[in-house]
Amino acid sequence: MLKSIYFMFFVCVFLFGMMACSTKPKDKFANLSSDEFEKLISEDSNVQRLDVRTVAEYSEGHIPGSININILDDRFSALADEILDKSRPVAVYCKSGRRSRNAAKLLVKKGYTVFNLDKGILNWIDLGKDIEK
Repeated sequence: MLKSIYFMFFVCVFLFGMMACSTKPKDKFANLSSDEFEKLISEDSNVQRLDVRTVAEYSEGHIPGSININILDDRFSALADEILDKSRPVAVYCKSGRRSRNAAKLLVKKGYTVFNLDKGILNWIDLGKDIEK
């Protein structure tokens, strides 16, 4: 009897845990492959290109036409509101995709429509896509 109570308790805890994991909210921005990202920025001139790396990283090479606002800068949020236009979509990227996901989450909360370059500019460069210095 005691074993079956423990078993039922374990099953309930397990199922509750599984339900908690499955209800994780989805990101409210699109993660795009390098090819999808390139298509977006080349076909829609209205898209703002945002590089969220440091100034040093940006100066080593960036996607043509992008602006730089460092996500690690304490003033990132204020600078984004000064520079970006909320009525236009934002295509955001960083080195590997981690910082740009954080920036995308923040920008979405502020009311921007955001597209994130999954795997970052490293993947972009690996695929031989254009950069400027």
